[in-house]
Amino acid sequence: MKVDVLLGLQWGDEGKGKVVDVLTPRYDLVARFQGGPNAGHTLEFEGKKYVLRSIPSGIFQKGRTNIIGNGVVLDPVLFKEEAEALLESGVDIRPLLKISKKAHLILPTHRLLDAANEKAKGGAKIGTTGKGIGPTYTDKISRNGLRLGDTLAPDFMSRYEAARNKHLAQLKNMGETPDIAEAEAKWLDAIEYLKTYDLVDSEFVINRALADGKKVLCEGAQGTLLDVDFGSYPFVTSSNTVAAGACTGLGVAPNKIGDVYGIFKAYCTRVGSGPFPTELFDETGKKIRDLGHEYGAVTGRERRCGWIDLVALRYAIMIDGVTKLIMMKSDVLDGFDEIKACVAYEIDGEKVTDFPYSIESETIKPVYVTLPGWKTDMTKMKSETEFPKEFKDYIAFLEKELATPITIVSVGPDREQTIERQTK
Repeated sequence: MKVDVLLGLQWGDEGKGKVVDVLTPRYDLVARFQGGPNAGHTLEFEGKKYVLRSIPSGIFQKGRTNIIGNGVVLDPVLFKEEAEALLESGVDIRPLLKISKKAHLILPTHRLLDAANEKAKGGAKIGTTGKGIGPTYTDKISRNGLRLGDTLAPDFMSRYEAARNKHLAQLKNMGETPDIAEAEAKWLDAIEYLKTYDLVDSEFVINRALADGKKVLCEGAQGTLLDVDFGSYPFVTSSNTVAAGACTGLGVAPNKIGDVYGIFKAYCTRVGSGPFPTELFDETGKKIRDLGHEYGAVTGRERRCGWIDLVALRYAIMIDGVTKLIMMKSDVLDGFDEIKACVAYEIDGEKVTDFPYSIESETIKPVYVTLPGWKTDMTKMKSETEFPKEFKDYIAFLEKELATPITIVSVGPDREQTIERQTK
C-alpha cells in the first residue's frame, strides 16, 4: 500500500480541511505532516462550522485513526482549547487521535520571540500569525527544541527551564522583559493534559498500517507557494509544505507516495505580506473577497484576492508531482460576466511561463486570458452533468493548461457541496 498526499497549491486557505473530511471515509488513517496552529482548516456540515488548527481534519469521521506527525509543531495550550471545544460540541477526539513523540513543542516564550522578531523587522514584516511557529522550527533546526517525548523524561522541567531561560535572555537583548508566570502555568497544565493522549512513534504506526494493507491519507497545511524552500521566500512559512514534506514529516519513504491531491481555488488569495502577481486592488477583488468570505480562519485577517495564476499553479503541480486536482470555491465566481486566468508573466518585455526566482519585482505583469462567465448559481448542483457549458469550458481550459485532471469540484462550503467528476 502507498500513502496518498493532500496539499494546497497556492498560498494556503484553499479548502483542504473540507476535502480531507470528504475523502476520509476512503481511508483508515489520516495524518497531519507539518505546520502548526497557524493553519486553520474550516469544515462545515450539518449546519455547524468547525475550525481545526492542529488536529487532523479526519477527526469527524468515526472509526478513523488520526495522527499528528513529527513534522508538526504543537502548542499544548491551543491544542487543549481545541480538543475541549470539540468535546463540548459532542466530538471526543481522544480515542481517535495519536500524537508523535517527535513533534516539537511551542513554548510560551516562542510566541513572545515571534512577536519581538516581527516588531524588529519594522516595515519589512513577514506577516506572521504570531503563534510562535517560526521560532519553534528555528529551535528544531538548531537542535535546541523540546519534543513531546521529552515531557515523559524525569528531567523534563530542567530541560524546559533551560530552553525558557535561553529565550528570556534573547528577549532581554531585544529590549523585552515579559512576565510569563501566568502563561507558563497554563502551558504546564496543558502539558499534563497532552500526556493523557496516546503518544507514539508515529513512523512505526503509519508504516505498519501500510504493511497491513490499510489506506493512509497525509494532510498538509498552508500551501506550496509558502514552502520554505520553493515558496515566495522570505514571505513563507517555516516548514516544507510540498509533497516531500510528507516523507520527512511522517517518516514515510518516497517510494510509498501514491496519489497526490493538489487543491486550488478557482481564483487566488493570499494572507499577510508578500508578492502576489495577480492581486486585484479594484472592486472585482473586493467582490471576490466578500462573496468568498475571504478572512483567515485562525487570524480573521482580510485575505488579498486576485485571478487564478496558472504560472504558479503549473510550478506547484511540478514540485508536488500532483496526480489529481481539486478545485474549490467555484461558486464564488458564479455571478461574473468574465473570468480571467494568468497564463504567463511579462518581465522586462519578455513573456515568461516558468515561475521565476523572485516574484517581488514590480516589473512583473500578468498576461491574462479572458473566458466567459457561467452566470449560474451552482450551489445546489449535485452532478457535473448540471454544470453550465461555460463552466465546463473553464474546467477544460484549466486541465489543458495544467496537464492534470480536475477530479473534484466544490460548489459551496458544506461537505455535501462536493462534486466528483468522471475523468479519463
